[in-house]
Amino acid sequence: MNAKQHSLSESIGVVIIGRNEGSRLLRCLASVECEGRTVVYVDSGSSDGSVDAARAAGVIVVELDLSVPFTAARARNAGFEAILSARRSLKFVQFVDGDCEVDRYWIEKAMKFLSRHSDVAVVCGRRRERFPEASIFNRMFDREWDTPTGVAEACGGDSLMRCDAFKAVGGFDPTLICGEEPELCIRLREEGWRIWRLDAEMTLHDAAMTSWSQWWKRNVRSGYGFAEVHMMHRESELDIWMKSTLRAVVWGGVVPTIIILSALIHPAALLGFGVYPAQVARIALRATDTNTDDWVHAGLITLGKFPEFQGVMTYVYRRFRGAKSTLIEYKAAE
Repeated sequence: MNAKQHSLSESIGVVIIGRNEGSRLLRCLASVECEGRTVVYVDSGSSDGSVDAARAAGVIVVELDLSVPFTAARARNAGFEAILSARRSLKFVQFVDGDCEVDRYWIEKAMKFLSRHSDVAVVCGRRRERFPEASIFNRMFDREWDTPTGVAEACGGDSLMRCDAFKAVGGFDPTLICGEEPELCIRLREEGWRIWRLDAEMTLHDAAMTSWSQWWKRNVRSGYGFAEVHMMHRESELDIWMKSTLRAVVWGGVVPTIIILSALIHPAALLGFGVYPAQVARIALRATDTNTDDWVHAGLITLGKFPEFQGVMTYVYRRFRGAKSTLIEYKAAE
């Protein structure tokens, strides 16, 4: 490593979060290993030896207090605090989930971009699914993450952030069980910062989703996040999830309720459920990439409104009862 590369490594740190990621965590740790780079792993109650594996890899390990509910937001904040304590001079931090492998060229590309664009707080790139052939759900993830490049409304769990901007807005909201990245991006954008997606490979993700129950729970979690983040920023012009929340309520709740109630008057009203195949066709036919999975993708988007509605109503119920949010886990330990 030359002097310039060493200087770059010292200006950036990496925060990895995980829970029972097994070999996925080992791949993640290996992908960010670099001389002079500070790496922190934050563990949320793993029972698979992840903590020992991270310590063996020579990174700083933070184990979250078991008495406080786990959230990815809380874990990332803890990692950020730990990494600044270890190296106050850091200018950038790469957040990455423990089930992801970072592309060997990504961090340097992203850091150089932030160095040249002082108004950009967050930069992200292309996240890909490691095993898209393993299940239709994995293929849908890979497609979901193929978003437009350039100025973006939000980032995902993997992103490079400017430390000063992150600190200025108070980091992630630790109470959110999901949607913490878009919520943070709303606050950053309200302060005049921009979010940017580069046309560059960033991470390989291992969803390991092979069952309908996992898919259902993930969509319940998404619906919960839509509703919670929307309610937090419903007065903001930058609220990005109002439409997502409304779609879940309309297609997952209002439409089927109207059809069923109407069928009590006349059974012919059940023909109204034909609106769902029509919606699948509409989504599939407007796809522009002629992907062989267009119809399956459209079907999953349409069907997903039902668990999303469940997530929205779960949020409403908990809010009404004044209950705390709890994790909605869908991923199996490796």
